[in-house]
Amino acid sequence: MVFKMKDYKTIKRIAGPLVFVEKTHPVSYGEVVKVMLSSGETKNGQVLDTSEDMVVVQIFEGTSGIDQESSVRFLGETINLPVSQDILGRIFNGAGKPIDGGSEIIPEKEMDILGAAINPYARQSPADFIQTGVSTIDLMNTLVRGQKLPIFSASGLPHNEIALQIARQAKVLGQKGDFAVVFAAMGITNEDAQMFIDDFEQTGALEHAVVYLNLADDPAVERLVTPRIALTAAEYLAYEKGMHVLVILTDMTNYCESLREIGAAREEVPGRRGYPGYMYTDLAMIYERAGIIKGKKGSVTQIPILTMVGDDITHPIPDLTGYITEGQIVLSRELHRKGVYPPVDVLPSLSRLMNSGIGKGKTREDHKQVSDQLYANYAEGRDLRGLVAIVGEEALSEKDRRLLRFAEGFENKFVRQSTSDDRAIENTLTLSWDLLSDIPKDELGRISKDLKEKYLKSGNEKEGKKGKEDKS
Repeated sequence: MVFKMKDYKTIKRIAGPLVFVEKTHPVSYGEVVKVMLSSGETKNGQVLDTSEDMVVVQIFEGTSGIDQESSVRFLGETINLPVSQDILGRIFNGAGKPIDGGSEIIPEKEMDILGAAINPYARQSPADFIQTGVSTIDLMNTLVRGQKLPIFSASGLPHNEIALQIARQAKVLGQKGDFAVVFAAMGITNEDAQMFIDDFEQTGALEHAVVYLNLADDPAVERLVTPRIALTAAEYLAYEKGMHVLVILTDMTNYCESLREIGAAREEVPGRRGYPGYMYTDLAMIYERAGIIKGKKGSVTQIPILTMVGDDITHPIPDLTGYITEGQIVLSRELHRKGVYPPVDVLPSLSRLMNSGIGKGKTREDHKQVSDQLYANYAEGRDLRGLVAIVGEEALSEKDRRLLRFAEGFENKFVRQSTSDDRAIENTLTLSWDLLSDIPKDELGRISKDLKEKYLKSGNEKEGKKGKEDKS
C-alpha cells in the first residue's frame, strides 16, 4: 500500500534530540523526515524507532524551536549519499555537505548510507601488504588489504598525528590500481579539524582523499551518521571505481558516547557502563563494511581509532571492538612520556591477518622470523627493567645486559621515527638486522641459519661485546 505524503501535527513529546510522534501511517526504520517549525524553519531527521502507536524521530540539527504546533512529514526514503569521483580532494561536514568552499557534488548515483552486508561467501581473504611507512606496524603488526585493524589510544596520546601520517603514507605494494583514503573524524574540536585540513592541503594528500569532519559542537545525532557516510563513499570508490580505499575513523569513542546519549534520551535499559546493549551490533555494522569482494577489483580497509576511557583496555568500547576486528595497535603512555613517537607498544599489539600479507613475494622472506626475534628480545629486555630497579644492573649477567641495551635501542632506533619519516619495508628490515647484529648468532633462536648467513652482519658470532666496541 502506498501512502500519500501527509503532514502530522501529533508531536507527543520531545526528549533531547528525539521527537516522539503518534498516530502516523506505518513508516519504515531509517526513513527521512522533515519537520516544519512554526517560524517557517525546516529541520531534517530520521526515524529511529517505529511502532503502531509511536514513531521516534532523531533530529539532526537539534530540537530547539520544535513544539507541538510543528508539523512532521515522512518522505518515504532513507538517507542517500550523492556520489561521483569528484568527491576525491573534497572536505565535507559530518552530514556530507561540502565545507571547503567548493560546489555541491553532481551525483553519478545516490547510495543508501546504511549499506549492505557483504555475503560471507562473496568475501575474499585479505592477503596483500599495505605499507604505512610506520615500522612498528609494517614489520610487527602488518596491515593487510581488506583488514580492519583498530588503534587503541588514550587521552593525550598522538593518535591524530599517527592517523594523518598513515593517511599520507599508506600504499598497497605490488598491486595495480588507484589508492584512496577516506578520513572521517567524529566529535573533534575546531582546532583539531583545522589541523587535519591544513595537513591534508599542505602535504598534497588531499588529492587522493575524501575528508568528513564532525565537530564537537555538531549535533550528537550527526555523529552516528558520519562513519556510515564515509564508508558509503569508500564502498563507491572501491566497488564501483576499482580503487583500494583505506578508511580511517577517529574517534570511535565519541561515536559510542553519542550512541549512549541517544539511548538515554529514549529511556532504554542501559548495559555495561550505561552504553546500550546493542552497541556490539551497532559497531559490527560499521566494522564489517571492510573487506574484499570476489570479482571486484577494489577493496575497503579500515583503521578505526578509539581512545580508551581511563586507559582501560577492558572498557566496553575497546573490549567490543577487539571482538569484532582483526587485532589492535596499542599506544603506550610510558613511551609517550619518554618522548618516543609513534608510541606504539608492540607487546600487547596484534595483527591477526599479518601472516597472510607477508613473506617472499609480498614483503621479504625474512619478515616473519625477524619480527618474532625482535618481539622476543624486546619482551625479555622490558622484563629485566623491573629486575634492575631491585638488584641493580651490576647483578645482571652479560646476556641480560645485552637484552637491556637491546630494549633501549629498539625503542630509540626502531620505534622512534618522525612524523615525516616514510620507511619502506626494506629499510625497516635493514634497521631490524642492524639492531640484531649486537646479539650473538647462537642467541637468535627464532631465525634460521640460512637467513642469519644471508642478512646478519658478519663478525658477531661469538660475543655480544662486539656491538658495544663498534659504538665506541
